Amino acid sequence: MKMVRIIPMASSIRPSLSSFRFSGGVATSSVGVSISPLLLPRRLLFSHLGTALQSQFFGFKASKMLKAEGSRVGMPLVGNVVQASMAAAQETALEWVKKDKRRMLHVVYRVGDLDRTIKFYTECLGMKLLRKRDIPEERYTNAFLGYGPEDSHFVIELTYNYGVDKYDIGTAFGHFGIAVEDVAKTVELIKAKGGKVTREPGPVKGGTTVIAFVEDPDGYKFELIERGPTPEPLCQVMLRVGDLERSINFYEKAFGMELLRTRDNPQYKYTIAMMGYGPEDKNAALELTYNYGVTDYDKGNGYAQIAIGTDDVYKTAEAVKLFGGKITREPGPLPGINTKITACLDPDGWKTVFVDNIDFLKELE
Repeated sequence: MKMVRIIPMASSIRPSLSSFRFSGGVATSSVGVSISPLLLPRRLLFSHLGTALQSQFFGFKASKMLKAEGSRVGMPLVGNVVQASMAAAQETALEWVKKDKRRMLHVVYRVGDLDRTIKFYTECLGMKLLRKRDIPEERYTNAFLGYGPEDSHFVIELTYNYGVDKYDIGTAFGHFGIAVEDVAKTVELIKAKGGKVTREPGPVKGGTTVIAFVEDPDGYKFELIERGPTPEPLCQVMLRVGDLERSINFYEKAFGMELLRTRDNPQYKYTIAMMGYGPEDKNAALELTYNYGVTDYDKGNGYAQIAIGTDDVYKTAEAVKLFGGKITREPGPLPGINTKITACLDPDGWKTVFVDNIDFLKELE
């Protein structure tokens, strides 16, 4: 019998993206057949990878880069597409982050006696109680304190959890900074009110700025910094990090902050970097401190997070992911008040919550 070779006819049916699922570089069809990416039609593969990496930032510029990469012959297909897509997405994300209207809104931490802390902050540190809110179903109360309205000033959000009277501050949190016109006079007032002074007024080590340190009733440290009149007296939050260059890179790209200045102090074996959204004399800043050779710290359970305003929590979350941050709460509205937020961790595990700017103002109303 003569053998007949059967040649399969080319199918007129073209696979669509919806018919494949991609995982670990392997495509699986809707009927369960696994297919290597190199066996997929070239155009389909590029289309999928571009879509997967672009997220909300992969726009016209990124598409052009992807097409150019896809047209090259003889280059490793998948690796180059992924690399081009990621680079384009990061570039577009960075452009958006720099244009986003961002401001440090408040810093959140836990205290064991809300009334005692409010009394100390208002009588000794000159703050105003801006508002309180009690959430009995969740068994906690918040108090917001600062030197001006929340819609234009960086403020403190204290959290009291029912029945919890003590927290471990740990070694990673450093202090808050308050700008005052006369440090010595402020220290005398705090002493008269029974406050604890841990460093008497005097020039900062290696500098001329007059400072002092005091502790609140829960042990949180405040640095008093002698400075002329400023619109933002609550001016710093100091956190310790294990790799300063890594942190600077992350806060510049993922958070859109500026590196305001750095100061290295070899005598005392530490380096600081001041990060923020504007000049230190007019805006609150994040002070990152690296102690030579120390890469890990105990964060305790007292300090919680900083909140930052943004025009778009969804794009913010994508940018954080692109630049190495970890999203701990996907972007979306909070139950009950509908304020849109997203939460993330930096490379050292410090938490930040981004809050929709418009929703934040509505919440204040």
